[in-house]
Amino acid sequence: MAESVRAALFARLRERSPAPAEPAEIARALATIGYATAARMPHADLHTAFIANVLANKGTLELALDRGAAVRAIGRYLYKRFRTHKLVAGNDPRLAAMPWRDGGVLPRFGAAEPGDAAALSYARLGVAETGAIVTFTGRANPGRNNLLPEDHLVLVNREDVVATLEDAWAKIRIETGAGAWPRGIQFIAGPSSTADVEAQLVLGAHGPCRWHVILVGDTPAQALEQARGELPEA
Repeated sequence: MAESVRAALFARLRERSPAPAEPAEIARALATIGYATAARMPHADLHTAFIANVLANKGTLELALDRGAAVRAIGRYLYKRFRTHKLVAGNDPRLAAMPWRDGGVLPRFGAAEPGDAAALSYARLGVAETGAIVTFTGRANPGRNNLLPEDHLVLVNREDVVATLEDAWAKIRIETGAGAWPRGIQFIAGPSSTADVEAQLVLGAHGPCRWHVILVGDTPAQALEQARGELPEA
């Protein structure tokens, strides 16, 4: 009895469902809809815009000329925050190849555990439009490293900063190729935050309370000052 009722229900649904649209019809509909206007960049320069949006998202940002300078920046950050040089990092080959002795940093490679105060990720991309960074998660880069520790540090190569989210997805598709998608793709744009209670912003509600981005490459120091000048007055 129950099986016949279910069969009758599905038959009625099939009768009422419209016929599948042809690809050409879908293309015409999409062309008619068009595209939403892109977000206004806070600065004409791509990297200055990225920096400005990272800061607007309640993150902090530091410039590093090369990987050695990046390691030294990580060491200074860790010592200032925790009086230690220890952190957890994923098994990303780019992280394993960092010159850790340059900054006296002592990374533990693997997944973050309760009690780990700081974790380090190497972003695949930075997105100037939103100030987000993009990470691929999986066995080599556990997603919990981006979410569990109190402080999340991120390295982003200057050449990996793109203008828009559409540019980011296009580059992701090129990099991954058919059948090579990672277990997860995370877009992170700031520390964890919520304003659910009385519209008061609280950082660290569901994850890291501090988000520190290190932009690696030959970015002029004035880009950081210009980005700070683009921030709205508090």
